[in-house]
Amino acid sequence: MKRHEMRPHRPVTKALAITLCYASLAAPVFPQQIGIEPIKPQGRIYKRPYMPVEVPAIRLSNSGRIGELVRAGKLYLTAQDAIEIALENSIDIEVARYNKVSSEWQLERVQAGGALAGVPSSASQAFSVAAGQGVQGSQSAAGVGGGGGNTATRATSNATVSQIGPVTQVLDPSFQETTTFGHQSTPQQNTTQSGTQTLVSKTRAFTGTYQQGLLSGGSISASFRDNYLNENAPSDILNPSTANSLSISANHNLLRGFGVAVNGRNITIAKINLNTSDLNFKTQVIGLIVNVLDSYYGLVADYEDQRAKTTAVSVAQQFYEDSKKQLEFGALTPLDVTNAESQLVVSRQNLDLSTTGLQQQELQLKSLLSRKGMSDPLLAGVQIVPLDHIEIPASDDLPPLKDLVTQALTNRSDLAAGQASITTSEISALGTKNGLLPTLQVFTTHSQSGLAGAAKPLVFINPTTGTPIVLSPDPYFVGGTGTALGQVFRRNFPSESIGAAVAGPLGNNAAQADYGIDQLQLRQRQLTTQKDRNQAQVDVLNAVIALQQSRAKYEATVRSRILNEQLLSAEQKKYGLGASTPYLVVQMQRDLANASSSEIAAMVAYSNAKVALEQATGTTLEKHHIEIGEVRAGKLASKPTLPANLP
Repeated sequence: MKRHEMRPHRPVTKALAITLCYASLAAPVFPQQIGIEPIKPQGRIYKRPYMPVEVPAIRLSNSGRIGELVRAGKLYLTAQDAIEIALENSIDIEVARYNKVSSEWQLERVQAGGALAGVPSSASQAFSVAAGQGVQGSQSAAGVGGGGGNTATRATSNATVSQIGPVTQVLDPSFQETTTFGHQSTPQQNTTQSGTQTLVSKTRAFTGTYQQGLLSGGSISASFRDNYLNENAPSDILNPSTANSLSISANHNLLRGFGVAVNGRNITIAKINLNTSDLNFKTQVIGLIVNVLDSYYGLVADYEDQRAKTTAVSVAQQFYEDSKKQLEFGALTPLDVTNAESQLVVSRQNLDLSTTGLQQQELQLKSLLSRKGMSDPLLAGVQIVPLDHIEIPASDDLPPLKDLVTQALTNRSDLAAGQASITTSEISALGTKNGLLPTLQVFTTHSQSGLAGAAKPLVFINPTTGTPIVLSPDPYFVGGTGTALGQVFRRNFPSESIGAAVAGPLGNNAAQADYGIDQLQLRQRQLTTQKDRNQAQVDVLNAVIALQQSRAKYEATVRSRILNEQLLSAEQKKYGLGASTPYLVVQMQRDLANASSSEIAAMVAYSNAKVALEQATGTTLEKHHIEIGEVRAGKLASKPTLPANLP
């Protein structure tokens, strides 16, 4: 075995792993940006629901795609690269990415249900005792009251008619625990029962309530209550005492607010809105692509126009130089040289205007490519060099107009969003229609009670016989909390109740008006959606006509430019033979410059018309190979493209 093979492999593997790790960090890859989705809190289950979510900070850095296309101070761009850079870096698209996230959280919000009246507050439990517990409990059970004391409360029911109508119940379960401690001194105007002029009571009350709403239109709740009482009344034969109760309550709507469809309408609408946010995002992405393409090919046309203007300056410069030479030989007059010089000045002015127009168009395209605008140091000093050119095919080969219209009605995301709004209005109308019904709610409560305490026998003298009498509590009630709980779970002292509540306005004008308004708004939305569909057909027809007109205009400008080139060439030959004048040559130069500008403008018009037709038929994403999921993630899978011969 060779020496190096005898070395242990584990340290080598560890070192290699560390090296590869650092190498991967140093590799030129796209920067990984954090997501925009809020991060749910992490922690123990009892703490997690009460912690805020963490929302990441906004992302202002650009993707690394731009840097890979810069060479020697120039940004080499194809139209596809321009689209992909803009989709990764556009602030408008970044803002739109939040819409779906917001819709997802809105769905989570409505799945929790609507508002519901809370469980009893702690104020209602201070100094409260159960029926039959102590002096006040005995007085309450007998229908009498002591001086200055609070009346006892019965812990038999927590179910009240607390919510009626088509408002969704709270679907998230809720729990409330309340513990109160009290010390109370109450003067007694009648000491027959209490046996003391000042009744001093120490109380402790504990209440735990669990409540759950039902999507069908009701709610259930379970409540446990424990009351402790220790007082100075010598007449108490159970002191201190403990009273427990366990109650289960339920209520349900049978007319207004009944049914899963009615109570779950907001959830259904939120799900539709979640899908609509995708459609709206798609519409915004298409709008950005259209802007990028128009700006990109506008820059291409400006470069073409600059080259044409540069050529016109060269021709005018050469003609001016030739005219000056002929003036020296006496073949031309000074006025002829002035005309040639005037054409040179006009050509240079046109070149300056073309150059500034190109710079403005380049600035507009840069603003679409960067999230930081012109403050981005990478883009501020570079020159954009478009690699694609406007190509006019020999023929358009468009499908029949009927097929284009069908394609538009099928693919247009804005039309689909409009149809979704009709669906949400119809679902929302379920609530206002259900609100026409009167309220019929049934409720029931089943409760168990228990009472126990320490035995405190009461001794008094029979006034007739003079013999002592000892009053002792029933042994069944002697004990502590365990004894009282045993009575509760053995159902020794059950209480049941069932009832119904009916309510309804006699005129019901408000509910009818609400339903009428909803239906009128639905009709308006239906008409608006139909109008949008009609307009989509008009958009397709206009786009087809615009494409045909731009093609005809382009072909005419090409013929005009070729003709002016031939005329200029012929006029220059005639001028060389002395059969023409400098004025006619200058005029031909101007005509050729105008014809070249018209041809370039026609090329841009054709490009814009083609892009508009793609937008009108809803095929923009397909034509330019854009996956909407990648755009939403902010990172497109394709790689930038550069010619191999660039520096």
